[in-house]
Amino acid sequence: MKKIFVLFFGLFLIFPTFSQTDFVIENQRKKVIIPFKFINNLIFIPIKVNGVELNFLVDSGVEETILFSMDEKKEVKFNNIEKISLRGLGAEDEIEGLKSANNILETHGLKSTNHLVYIILDQEFNLSSHIGIPVNGIIGHKFFKNNLVEINYQKKKIIVYGKKEEARIKLNKKFETIPITIERSKPYLITKAIVDNVEIPAKLLIDIGNSDAFWIFENDIIKLPKKNFPDFLGKGFSGDIEGHRAKIDQFSIAGFNFKRPVVSFPDSTSIRNVKMVSGRIGSVGGEILKRFTLVLDYQDRKLYLKKNSKFSEPFHYNKSGITIQHNGLQWVQETVHMQTVKLVSTIGDSEMESKKEDDFRYKFQLKPVYEIVNIRKNSTADKCGLLKGDIIVSINGTQPYKYTLQQINNLLKSNEDIFIIMEIERNSMILKFRFKLEDEL
Repeated sequence: MKKIFVLFFGLFLIFPTFSQTDFVIENQRKKVIIPFKFINNLIFIPIKVNGVELNFLVDSGVEETILFSMDEKKEVKFNNIEKISLRGLGAEDEIEGLKSANNILETHGLKSTNHLVYIILDQEFNLSSHIGIPVNGIIGHKFFKNNLVEINYQKKKIIVYGKKEEARIKLNKKFETIPITIERSKPYLITKAIVDNVEIPAKLLIDIGNSDAFWIFENDIIKLPKKNFPDFLGKGFSGDIEGHRAKIDQFSIAGFNFKRPVVSFPDSTSIRNVKMVSGRIGSVGGEILKRFTLVLDYQDRKLYLKKNSKFSEPFHYNKSGITIQHNGLQWVQETVHMQTVKLVSTIGDSEMESKKEDDFRYKFQLKPVYEIVNIRKNSTADKCGLLKGDIIVSINGTQPYKYTLQQINNLLKSNEDIFIIMEIERNSMILKFRFKLEDEL
């Protein structure tokens, strides 16, 4: 994806793992419901870690529980800490981290005791600035392992079923059932894919933590389409993930057909640290998964799918070529209109009406600062002169802090060829640029 948020795809930890207690439903409840925030095709839920609530990305593409951005959460206490090394997507070397056992994680009636977590020490590894909300960790395999988990993207709810057999009977009646495998603690969809009229056997990682539609690895059969552009796909534990984006005529999985999806082709150097399972050709991510209500059943090795109203929506990508993130906060003075009320007093037999005047007051609030952190080479933003490091002052005449980061990204993914007028601050100077969103595919 254009955004940085796919960084957790295919995470590989270079140290051994150990058994631990997984998430279970407390008090024999029939089910638990967990509301989530849905941002840029990614799912975020609150989880208490040793009594302190943190925000987690839900990611079926990771095995272990990862914590980061912990500098503001010093009150979290960890036990049995030891130093380790982490390695994942990206072209650089491993990074330092910590391993901690005997932790208690709980959310909305789900609880895991003696939970093993890994803590990234590098504070530059910060998902919050790319998402627009505080994010402190990733939860993966241990969340799904022993549970029947439904993800309803339209209602923004996760449902974990306690009575699994009863739920499976209902699911078989209402959902399409697709076999999956669980390999190295991750779910894989086993199907036949049709890529540009060529049918091939396909094993795809079901990657809820990847916001793209598909990631595909080139091989003897699958080739990068001629019409493509190089792009920054994300940032992993081991550095930047580079690759190409292209559209293909059709991608079909398990009988569901997707027309003209945008597909990402990561470079081989960016995935060199990921141990691939046999037969895997890529991943299916949030841009596709959000078009369904889905249920993951690791124990029964099944994926249940039911189309929702988003299924036939067209596929978009960031046409501007710029990646934007939060870069701190600023105090902003805002004028507030105070509504006044007419006062009528009666003195004797006469009425006197007070004079009504508009009343204005000023208030100061902390608002986000947005910075351009990456520009795609030869993109429309690159050609007009925007640079990495530019601070955004206005977008089409509106102060950027009046938008959420997702709203800005949605604007840059517009399906129409519209013009964007952007004022930026560079070297204490205010500069204005105008560029058109153009479809490169």
